[in-house]
Amino acid sequence: MHRADAAAQNRHIFVPVPLRSTISSANATMAKKESTAVLTIDGREVRISNPDKPYFSRDVKLSKLDVVKYYLSVASGAVAGVRDRPSMLKRFVNGAEREPFYQKRAPENRPEWLRTVTLSFPSGRTAEEVVVDDAAGLAWIVNLGCIELHPHAVRTDDLDHPDELRIDLDPIPGVEWADVRRVAMEVKKLLEEVGLRGWPKTSGSRGMHVNARIQQRWTFTEVRRAALALSREIERRAPTLATSKWWKEERHGVFLDYNQNAKDRTTCSAYSIRPLPDARVSAPLRWEEIPNCEPGDFTVLTMPARLKEVGDPNALMDDAAGSLQQLLELADRDEAAGLGDAPWPPHFRKMEGEPARVAPSRAKSAGKAAAKKVSTKRTPAKPRSRMPLIVVANSPNKEAALAGLERWKERHADAASHLAVDDVLVDSMRGRSSTWTRIRVNLRNVPEKIRPPQETPDPDDDPTRVWREERGKRR
Repeated sequence: MHRADAAAQNRHIFVPVPLRSTISSANATMAKKESTAVLTIDGREVRISNPDKPYFSRDVKLSKLDVVKYYLSVASGAVAGVRDRPSMLKRFVNGAEREPFYQKRAPENRPEWLRTVTLSFPSGRTAEEVVVDDAAGLAWIVNLGCIELHPHAVRTDDLDHPDELRIDLDPIPGVEWADVRRVAMEVKKLLEEVGLRGWPKTSGSRGMHVNARIQQRWTFTEVRRAALALSREIERRAPTLATSKWWKEERHGVFLDYNQNAKDRTTCSAYSIRPLPDARVSAPLRWEEIPNCEPGDFTVLTMPARLKEVGDPNALMDDAAGSLQQLLELADRDEAAGLGDAPWPPHFRKMEGEPARVAPSRAKSAGKAAAKKVSTKRTPAKPRSRMPLIVVANSPNKEAALAGLERWKERHADAASHLAVDDVLVDSMRGRSSTWTRIRVNLRNVPEKIRPPQETPDPDDDPTRVWREERGKRR
């Protein structure tokens, strides 16, 4: 047996099952009329508009109806991850290869049987969000273009107290998958030490998620505080592999994103498809699978057979609710040692005890502004050194931005040769309803004599520029 074949066998690769054969697993029948497919799922009719519309067209060819059929084939696992939770809708209405938009509010034109719940946000606004409880509801939101599933970490009976601690392992560009797996195993060990059980899954992209079911006793702020304490402890235990630093220019290795536990944040749930060319999936795993797993093993074509073969690794997750008490005690010890809060997401109000919400690359100017203020309570924190960052690309299209980065490297080949992997910062900038990509380059490792100046980014399509300029005029 070839080495590659043996590795694949160890990773539990499953033979793809034609998607058209999986529809029966959700007790659904289909009638097709003109450009609409009508599915009958457990007695409920769900209309799929434009069923033949291409949703994936690169490594795999999948239509909109194929995506719906995939979700029906894994409905037992996928619904378990979203049931009784409000969900944010991330809609890829033109398929996985085009930009999505975010929708919090449930569409007015929806079935009577589909539940909603009113959720409040840090901004003070509220929204009536969709709650998916069954396979029919799952098919209905997929018809809206929801390739990914994005449930909140709360149940509908208590929207203020999460029942899930979410640990998001996000590797910076260039980090090996083996390092992500090592950090995941450190997380497992720490969770066990504090009396929690972790449930791992691939993110469906380059990272991994480890979720822990918790008792509904703590607020979002407290859950985030526990997540921050865990992130910092993992960084102490694996300093060369992991980081808890919020600002990208300070990170290395695998970032543990504690802010995924802040209110209003969502991550893709188990069995979610990700918008990558091979249509890979966020796959729940058993811990013993982690050392040999590869994210590309788990796709729309392999997951239905995997679920049938090995079952849902998350099946008993609701039976394992634990306490955050020990993690919160760890947070107390951090604070006693001088480690206070860390930056919150940008759309949150300034929180009590939070440090200056300013990136190191802007710390010099921020430090000057802070020095002008007179405080009788405490000495201003020493400003961090300024990072030599330049912006090389802005675009709503990530591929266009990455192409701009390559053109910059060609123009400045000498400088580019000095860049470390973590000197290139690819930022997903999120607006109210969509995302765009900004690419920055940190010139800290480039000799000053050959550092390129800030040029007009290429491309330079920042969709928020007009709004920011108008806001500046009003000030």
